Amino acid sequence: MNKPLNDNNGEARELDDNFFKKARRGRPALPESCRKQRVTLYLDPDLLDYFKRGGKGWQTRINAALQEYKGEH
Repeated sequence: MNKPLNDNNGEARELDDNFFKKARRGRPALPESCRKQRVTLYLDPDLLDYFKRGGKGWQTRINAALQEYKGEH
């Protein structure tokens, strides 16, 4: 059983070498069927500019727009 990270007073306990040996980094990988796939896609410059103007996350916004389109048609 893992020791809680807080003591009885609610204070964070000191993390020892054993904690870091067992620690897992990142999140678990998605199943193959749920992973996104890399593609090459040609878009009109104005369309690409529109999504990039929103800043970081423009590819995610394009994906969301395509998902929305898929649901409506």
